[in-house]
Amino acid sequence: MLTQYKSLPDGLLDLPAARLGEVLPGPALIHLPGRHTLPLFVSVLLHGNEDTGWLAAQEILRKYAAAELPRALSLFIGNVAAARSGVRRLDDQPDYNRVWPGSEEAHPAERAMMQEVVDAMRARGVFASIDIHNNTGLNPHYACVNRLDQAFLHLAALFSRIVVYFIRPRGVQSAAFAELCPAVTLECGKPGTPGSVEHAVLFLEACLHLSEFPAHPVAPHDIDLFHTVATVKVPEQASFGFAAPDADIDFVSELDHFNFRELARGERLGRVREGSPVRLQVRDENDIDIGMRLFDYCQGEITLRQPLMPAMLTRDERVIRQDCLCYLMERIGVP
Repeated sequence: MLTQYKSLPDGLLDLPAARLGEVLPGPALIHLPGRHTLPLFVSVLLHGNEDTGWLAAQEILRKYAAAELPRALSLFIGNVAAARSGVRRLDDQPDYNRVWPGSEEAHPAERAMMQEVVDAMRARGVFASIDIHNNTGLNPHYACVNRLDQAFLHLAALFSRIVVYFIRPRGVQSAAFAELCPAVTLECGKPGTPGSVEHAVLFLEACLHLSEFPAHPVAPHDIDLFHTVATVKVPEQASFGFAAPDADIDFVSELDHFNFRELARGERLGRVREGSPVRLQVRDENDIDIGMRLFDYCQGEITLRQPLMPAMLTRDERVIRQDCLCYLMERIGVP
C-alpha cells in the first residue's frame, strides 16, 4: 500500500536504500513545498538494487534541509522491500516499472498503487517527471523518452546527448507520466560507479531551477537519438551462459561490451547447442516476432542479419530471467 507524506519522515535522510524499511512501511510518496508550486516528480528505487536515484535525492534534500526548494518536489520511493534484500524485485513481486497505467500485466494491487501515484500528481499539476535507474551491463549514461516531443527532448538532453525513444515495454513510469508532463528515464550506469550520483544530482538541481521548457527545437547536433526496435529475451525453458558450451545458448563472454556500439551485419553474439531448436525471442514495438529478420543461426552461430545497436546487454543471469537480454536500437533523425 502507498503511504503519502507532506514532510520528510524523521531519520529518512540518514538511511541507505537497504534500511529504508526501518522508517517507511512500504512504497512512499513524499510531497515537499517549493518556490515554484507546480512540482517536479522524481521516482527512485522502482528496482530495489538501483540506488543511485535515492542517493541523489538524499543529497538534494540535505542541501535544502534548511532552505526553500526552488520548486516543489514529490518523491516516490518504490520497492522498499526489494531494496532491503538488494535485488531488483522479490520473486513474488512484479517489476515495479511494468505496472504503471498502460501496463499489460495482471497485478491489480500494484497497478492500483501506481494509478494512485499518477492521480495524486495529476491533481497537483506536475511540472515534469524523472525516473532514475541503474543497469547491470556496461552502458554509458543516457536518457529515455516515450514521445518525440521537443519538451521531452530538451529534458533528456539536459542529462545526456544520448537519448533513446521507445514505446515498449508497456507499463513503465515514464510512459504513464508522459500523459501529464514532459517525462524522462535516466540510466545512470551500474550502481556504485564513480560519478553516477553526482551526475544525477546535477540534473535534479537543474530541473528544480527550470522555470519552463525552451520553445525552440533541440538542435540535431546536440543529441544522438536512437529508436528501440526490438526487445530480446532468452526462452524460459532454455539454459544459457557465457562461455558455457554445454548450455542451450552460449553467449560470447564479452557480450556486455557491445552496448551502444553500432554492430555490423554478421557480428557474432554466441551460438546455440548443436541440434538444439532454441532461438532467441525477439519482439518489435508492435509485439510482433521479428527474430528471424534480425538474427541468423547458420551452423549454430548467432549473428546479426543487419546493422544494429544493442543497449542493456548484461551478464547478470537473474536480470536476464526477470527482464530481458537486451534492447536493439537504430539511429534516427531529430524531429
